[in-house]
Amino acid sequence: MANTYTQIHIHAVFAVQNRLSLIQKQWQDELYKYITGIITNNGHKLLQIGGMSDHVHVLFGMRPTQSLSDLMKDIKGSSSKWINEKRFVMGKFTWQEGYGAFSYGKSQINSVVQYIQRQEIHHSKRNFADEYMELLKLFEIEFDERYILKNPE
Repeated sequence: MANTYTQIHIHAVFAVQNRLSLIQKQWQDELYKYITGIITNNGHKLLQIGGMSDHVHVLFGMRPTQSLSDLMKDIKGSSSKWINEKRFVMGKFTWQEGYGAFSYGKSQINSVVQYIQRQEIHHSKRNFADEYMELLKLFEIEFDERYILKNPE
């Protein structure tokens, strides 16, 4: 086949180290724009970004020109460096090691967009750890709870 045709939609979720609530409303939109830039500069298409003070959700159309792990390494590494350079937090900002990534079909995209847009409402009833475990169970991903999220120290 002469050309490559794909339709890959990824919902990635990643947390602040120790799930600390460090992402402040005052600079949250700047962070989201920065992450959007990383995604688009790598040739992918952002569909929705959102989250809470301790984690971020990103839904994007992924091009097969880069591995998911390389993209996530770029997103997390570049954004944490940017946060530290801007001195948005006291001390050193880092993302927790690892991430969740879930694939969706085109017909499911609107529901995922709405889910990400409604994070504040969603988290008035459920914390991030419970939300993350629910996603893993929904997608039937095997995991060891001891290693799923690093507990705050």
